[in-house]
Amino acid sequence: MSRPLSNDLRERVVAAVSGGESCRAVATRFGVAVSSVVKWSQRYRATGSVAPGKIGGYRKPVLEPHRAFIKERISQTPHLTLHGLKDELAARGVEVSHNAVWTFLRREGLRFKKNAVRP
Repeated sequence: MSRPLSNDLRERVVAAVSGGESCRAVATRFGVAVSSVVKWSQRYRATGSVAPGKIGGYRKPVLEPHRAFIKERISQTPHLTLHGLKDELAARGVEVSHNAVWTFLRREGLRFKKNAVRP
């Protein structure tokens, strides 16, 4: 994803629209998309600022509070599947996808080894 355009450009675009020019004319003049002009104008009217919103970020893992339970279940039942673990979490009131469970286990360094012969 690319960086947001500068606040200076955004302010000039919004000022031109506020001055009475059409969104299409402003977009052509400044070399930006019409949709950007419209969105920046809407943002300015709603918030009083043309600054871009936050891009990306960090999400705290949903399963972090249930770490002890998950580790205990895997040690008790090593043949437990991702879907089985997901169902057990759902029974405890934690609705997550099997992908969320897999991501958590991978981050924790836990593995599902179905073959007892392999280490």
